[in-house]
Amino acid sequence: MIGRRRFLASLFATPLSAAAQAAGSRTPRDLKITDVKVVVSNPGKSSLGNYVLVKIVTNQPGLFGWGDCTCSGSELAVAKFLDEHMKPGMLGRNPMRLEDLWQTLFFLPYYRSGSVHMSAISGIDMALWDIKGKVAGLPVYELLGGRARLKLLTYTSTGGRDNHDVEEGVRRLMARGYKVVKAQVSMPGAEGGYAVPPTERQREAMQQAYEGGVAPTEVWDPEPYVRTVAGLFAHLRKTVGDNIGLLHDAHERVRANQAVQLAKAVEPFNLFYLEDPLRPEHMDTIRQIRQQSATPIAMGEIFVGPWEGLQLVTNHLIDYVRHDLVHCGGITTGRKVAANCEPYGILTAWHGPGNISPVAHMANAHVSLSVPNFGIQEYSVGWPEAIHEVFSATPKFDAGYIDIEDKPGLGIEVSETAASKYPYLRRLRPLIRQSDDSAWPY
Repeated sequence: MIGRRRFLASLFATPLSAAAQAAGSRTPRDLKITDVKVVVSNPGKSSLGNYVLVKIVTNQPGLFGWGDCTCSGSELAVAKFLDEHMKPGMLGRNPMRLEDLWQTLFFLPYYRSGSVHMSAISGIDMALWDIKGKVAGLPVYELLGGRARLKLLTYTSTGGRDNHDVEEGVRRLMARGYKVVKAQVSMPGAEGGYAVPPTERQREAMQQAYEGGVAPTEVWDPEPYVRTVAGLFAHLRKTVGDNIGLLHDAHERVRANQAVQLAKAVEPFNLFYLEDPLRPEHMDTIRQIRQQSATPIAMGEIFVGPWEGLQLVTNHLIDYVRHDLVHCGGITTGRKVAANCEPYGILTAWHGPGNISPVAHMANAHVSLSVPNFGIQEYSVGWPEAIHEVFSATPKFDAGYIDIEDKPGLGIEVSETAASKYPYLRRLRPLIRQSDDSAWPY
């Protein structure tokens, strides 16, 4: 009888992966966090590419996890916050108690839940899931319920100074296999523009601003922008046709009434969705867009927790949820947000920009593969060679879809030696000004 009981108990025991078993004999209950290391690196030498990575080390030799805490524009603040405030609350604690650690770190600062705090928690959460997967010898998505699909529909962005520039960009991406593309265009008289390549003069001005320590400026007026965007999608549907999904990011750069106008203006062109038409401070007015337009709406890339945007879900005011897992609380928040959205028929479209590392993109993929209400995943191919020197893996792109390898944890490692070759590069976000020199959202 005792032998049978032991046999049954062994079937339900949490297994250590072969690598973890080879490294030592500790059980999951015996694991402790012994160190929290912060790595700040810019392997792309890019204005967007300062990554804040966190490595959680355990008392099991060779067992550690990686996460991404990048908060563009506040990288050093996050790194300092991790080292001085988060780390002391983690040392000696069991990394397998993931939910408890999330709650502990959330309540650690009295003034909580800002972007710096939540970015720190997000990366820690990813690293803890990485450890949990390595202990189990399973990919993280298996711990989240297993694959709900075999691959992930993806999109990337293209932008241009005018409609013809954007058309060329869309055609190039279609030739690479993309089935959905985000299209952005500059407006007449603008000195810059979201996702629009700068001119040579603008590059020189930005470099001078960086070297002088003064933030560069860009001019932006919302009224001509609304007119310009409607013309862009009329042009694209006429030239590239209907066999490509098109979406657009307003990036919160319009007023409430202009957001309604924009959603109505692009409705004839059957957008995949219109992204972030309003900034979070104006969430109450998104109902006006819903009442006056059938254009699908996506919201949430600057939400900093599972509670933000909940009223948009429960009132059926959006079609896609856009939380950024690097800022909203990591994988733990992602699965909670997806579960909140599922009963309302709202799909996920996690933020996946170029200014987060491959670690974060792998985390996005694990959550997206596992949730039933996945919609689409933002991801751009064509990483600089230095990225592959620092990171062991990236999601694999094929004919408009991405997938990841079936490796324990997140399935990605970071070379600290290689990362040290690419130190932090100071980059300043531009100040967005209207033509009368008044401030406007980025």
